[in-house]
Amino acid sequence: MSQTVFIVDDDPSVRDAISLWLECNGYNTVCFEDAVHFIQQVSHTLHGCIIADIRMPSMDGLELQAQLNQMGCKLPLIFITGHGTVPMAVEAMRNGALDYFRKPVHEQQLLLKVKEAFAIDQANTQKYLLKLKLQAQLNSLTNRELQVCALVVDGLANKVIACQLGISQRTVEVHRASLMRKLEVDSLPQLVKRYIRLSNS
Repeated sequence: MSQTVFIVDDDPSVRDAISLWLECNGYNTVCFEDAVHFIQQVSHTLHGCIIADIRMPSMDGLELQAQLNQMGCKLPLIFITGHGTVPMAVEAMRNGALDYFRKPVHEQQLLLKVKEAFAIDQANTQKYLLKLKLQAQLNSLTNRELQVCALVVDGLANKVIACQLGISQRTVEVHRASLMRKLEVDSLPQLVKRYIRLSNS
């Protein structure tokens, strides 16, 4: 997974300075002169974090943040500003910003925050991939296997499940073995945990 720092600032000197500093410390960067152009490039395939000015023409940082949240973008967002206010900082943090720095930005503090942002992004990506895997496992179960799974998780014995579903106990055993293989579990406790995850995903 390739991670990038996306720098959104209408001041070219700020963009260049931050980009150069980060690239000298091993980070890939892509710069945008305004939020509108950046929004057009946003997709779920992007990984890394965003460093954005909070005061920009056309679309300011808070409007950018609102758009990203609406799009379901999980990239950590770090705000920088030369003319920000306390209410703006409070709103930014309340809406999920990772941090809020005043210009001129302390380079080492920004570097530590980008490192933290990358770790958060990586963790979010792993959660997303796990969710996709769990959903694929759930979709692989037949309707009968889903019925058997729910009853097994409820603590019913194979014999009782067979009576409730009007099938033989041997058929229940076959369905149970199949669904446990598809869900990649080896025991009842593992099945219960996986089923709860699947139900909440």
